[in-house]
Amino acid sequence: MFRVRPAGPASAGDQDVRSSSEPRGKRAATGIRALALGGSGLLARAVRLVVGVVVLIIAAGILLALLKANATNSVVSEIHGWGRWLVGPFTNMFSFHTARVAIAVNWGIAAVIYLFAGGLIARLISRSQRSSISHQEDS
Repeated sequence: MFRVRPAGPASAGDQDVRSSSEPRGKRAATGIRALALGGSGLLARAVRLVVGVVVLIIAAGILLALLKANATNSVVSEIHGWGRWLVGPFTNMFSFHTARVAIAVNWGIAAVIYLFAGGLIARLISRSQRSSISHQEDS
C-alpha cells in the first residue's frame, strides 16, 4: 500500500514534483501579501457568519410561532424578542387572519432580504479585497 523510504535528501523525482506545483515566473508571496492572499475572504466570511446567525434566529422564531411554542418559556421568549428586534422594519408588512401566518410571511421576507443583502455585501468585500491585492502585485 505505502512504501517506507529512509530519511535523507529528496530524490530527483520528488524535486520535480515540487517544482512543477510552484508557479513559474512568479515570486512566492511573503509577509502581508501572503496573509492577504490566504485570508482574502476573512471579512467576507465574517459577514456571512453574522448573516447566517441572524437568519437562524429568524427561522427559529418562525418555527416556534408555527408550532405554537409556549410564549412564557424563557428560551422561546428570548428568541422571539431577538427576532422581533431583527425584523422590526418588516413587521406588519402583510396582514393575515392569524398572527402565526403573518409572522411566518413577514419574518420569512426579512430572512430572505437579510440573506440577499448579506451575500451581496460579502461578495463585494471579497471582490474588492481581490482587486486591491492584484493592484499591489502589479506595482
